[in-house]
Amino acid sequence: MTRKSGDTTRSTIRDVAARAGVSAATVSRVLGGVYPVSAETRARVLRAVRDLDYVADARAKAVAGAGTPTLAFVLEDITGPSFAHMAHGVEREATRRGHLCLVCSTDGDVRQELEFVEMMRSQRAAAVILVGGAADTPEYRERTRRIADSLASAGSRLVLCGRPPLGSGAPVTVVEYDNEGGAHALVAHVLAQGHRRVLFLGGGPDHTTALGRERGYTGAHRARGLDPDPALILHGDFTRDSGYRLTRRALEQGLEFTAVVAATDMVAAGALTALHEAGLDVPGDVSLTGYDDIPFARDLHPALTTVHVPYEELGRLAVRTVLGRTPDAPGEHLLLGTHVVVRDSVAGVGRGSGAGR
Repeated sequence: MTRKSGDTTRSTIRDVAARAGVSAATVSRVLGGVYPVSAETRARVLRAVRDLDYVADARAKAVAGAGTPTLAFVLEDITGPSFAHMAHGVEREATRRGHLCLVCSTDGDVRQELEFVEMMRSQRAAAVILVGGAADTPEYRERTRRIADSLASAGSRLVLCGRPPLGSGAPVTVVEYDNEGGAHALVAHVLAQGHRRVLFLGGGPDHTTALGRERGYTGAHRARGLDPDPALILHGDFTRDSGYRLTRRALEQGLEFTAVVAATDMVAAGALTALHEAGLDVPGDVSLTGYDDIPFARDLHPALTTVHVPYEELGRLAVRTVLGRTPDAPGEHLLLGTHVVVRDSVAGVGRGSGAGR
């Protein structure tokens, strides 16, 4: 019987089979197009599909090995510019290789991340790419190791981009960039301009990406025989609002500094607004740097000195590396370089320069 208009009941493959007078397996063969079926039978099945407005279940097709092969890209916040560029790299490379790219934004919800990964496992996605820093705890390692083993058992592969590696033996691919080295080189550049009171606007104290950049800040000081003032290390998150808020706090507390090193370009943008509102010139009074080299960094006034991270290439490399590998193959660890992009926001220390003076 033809479905009535407005009927939202979803037809099943068994409904199609009953209407066409064939088995569900025959319907599957017709829709899959990989088994020989008589023209008369095919016509009856396709007519039943049209009459019932049947849509094949993507999960069932995936389990059967049919449909477009998929890759999954999992991140905390899809609005983050750096993550967006990495996702673009994944999508372009996946498309070039004939794969569909699915994106999940978890907002930091571990349960949602696990549910999405399990769904991708059931659909036999070629790979699941987890992006962004995390708290490197025993719980994290145990949970992620279980994910890696579970995906491998289903013929899939876990890829970690910018996440803590799991150690030897895990069936996982790690693709990351020289996070700490980039921060070290950037702060070394600032110190070379004569700055000694350098305010650091970091991320969360248990976030591995933030910790790496903080280690680079501290290491660059110690390489010059300097001990950074702990009062100049402030923790927030990687957003513009955090940069604004932390800079306002530093100014209100009367902290003395001649330069600001922000953990991301977004944080630097907020710091720049706070400095301008306080009547401070950048770089005349206070120098400023960011991290990531997202496109708008060159359009700030002044153009922002920052660290370039090849985010799009990271995404591409993750796809290129994982496709064609044996799911349970030993882990591998790939590292891309970073470099400092010098623009107009850093100047040498001048007489009377600095905030809090």
